[in-house]
Amino acid sequence: MKQIFAFENKKDYEKNQAAIENFYEKLNNYQILLEEKYTLNDKPKAIVWTSEELATTVFSQIPVPAFTNKDLIYFSPELTQWRNLFLQQLEGHHHTRIESFYKNLSKNHILSILGHELTHHSDLFVDEFDEEREDSIWFEEGMCDYISRKNMLDEKEFSEITNVETELIEIFKHKYGAHSLDEFGQESYQGNLTSIMFDYWRSFLAVKHLVEVRANDEIMEIFNQYHQWHREGRKVPLMDYFKMTYFFT
Repeated sequence: MKQIFAFENKKDYEKNQAAIENFYEKLNNYQILLEEKYTLNDKPKAIVWTSEELATTVFSQIPVPAFTNKDLIYFSPELTQWRNLFLQQLEGHHHTRIESFYKNLSKNHILSILGHELTHHSDLFVDEFDEEREDSIWFEEGMCDYISRKNMLDEKEFSEITNVETELIEIFKHKYGAHSLDEFGQESYQGNLTSIMFDYWRSFLAVKHLVEVRANDEIMEIFNQYHQWHREGRKVPLMDYFKMTYFFT
């Protein structure tokens, strides 16, 4: 995978150079795992390293500086900007433990976001990623989170992010949780940062439950059911198919 550096000046690049080299080396190791276990055949052509500002105002209008656009992954390696972004999710809610978690967010957590973007390219997902999908993207988004976090975080880090996002769902469920997770789709990105991330939190927890509880950690069993749902013509929403409609009530 080629690297493209899109910074406004040399100083910005040099400031991020060490982080980029570290992330790229670890991403290559993760790519090998995806190729061996998760049918990563068609890899992205390049990763575009850029600033948080350029990622969210020039290359995209999505308020998160990590995304895939056709054959390119756009990603900001700026740790401080990521920490600030995640603190904005709280919308002024004061929660000491969650604030402390995001203020001290590790590089591994940022790396897992980059891993999430690469995981989208796995052939295990039945939709073309660059198609506009109106709904039911929760499975792919949640699975990309789950696989990248499970393989790029240690057990303590994985447990921490699970607990934090579980608490965030509780905090914001009355404000953003009125809709089914099956409604998570392209239009969801027209919302604000927290409303967008709310469905990512739910997607991750739904997939985690399916893999670890329903399938006793046999992740391919869940993929097999997902493929069966697709082969049968998607006659019901995916949350219904997995009998998960009760999960967030």
